[in-house]
Amino acid sequence: MKRLFDLVLGLAAGLCLLLPLLLVALLVRATSGGPVLYWSDRLGRRNVIFRMPKFRTMKLDTPAVATHLLDNPDRFLTPVGSLLRKTSLDELPQLWSIIKGDMSFVGPRPALFSQHDLIALRTQHGVHELLPGLTGWAQVNGRDELPIPQKVQLDAEYVRRQSFWFDLHILWITFVKVLRRDGVSH
Repeated sequence: MKRLFDLVLGLAAGLCLLLPLLLVALLVRATSGGPVLYWSDRLGRRNVIFRMPKFRTMKLDTPAVATHLLDNPDRFLTPVGSLLRKTSLDELPQLWSIIKGDMSFVGPRPALFSQHDLIALRTQHGVHELLPGLTGWAQVNGRDELPIPQKVQLDAEYVRRQSFWFDLHILWITFVKVLRRDGVSH
C-alpha cells in the first residue's frame, strides 16, 4: 500500500508542480552556470547507493560533503541557493526518486555515502531496511539541529511505529513546518 500511495501521490504532485518545477529550473539556470540538477550519491534501502536529484543550490566547486561540515557554507551558495533551501524547493526533484522507487515520501532521510557514523548507527538499529524518505520522523522533530544519535533514535522509533496513518501525520507536520520554515537549513 505504501508503494502505491507513493506512486499515485508522486505522479499527482509531479503533474501539479510541473510549472513551478520548470520555473525553478529556469531560475537556477539563469543565475548560475552548470547543470540545473545536482545528483547526490545517497544510501537507499539496505545501504545501496542511488543517485538523488536536487535543484543545485551550491556552486560547482563545492566539496561533496554535508553542508554543516563546510567552512562558511554561505560562500558556496548560488544566487538563488539560499531561497531554494529556505523554501525547500531544492527538494522537489526528489519526486523522481519517489516515482522510480528509490525513495518514499516518508522514511529516514537518505544519508550521504560518506556519513559513516550515521550509516553504522542506522544499520545497527535496522533503519537501513527502509526506503529513505523525502521527509521523516527525525526531520519533523529537529531536522539538521539534531545530533546523529538522537536522529537515529527517532528513525528507529519510526521503524517501530510506521503505518499509513503515522506517515500521513508526518506529511502533515512537514507541510506545516515547510510553510513556517521551521528547522529549514539556509
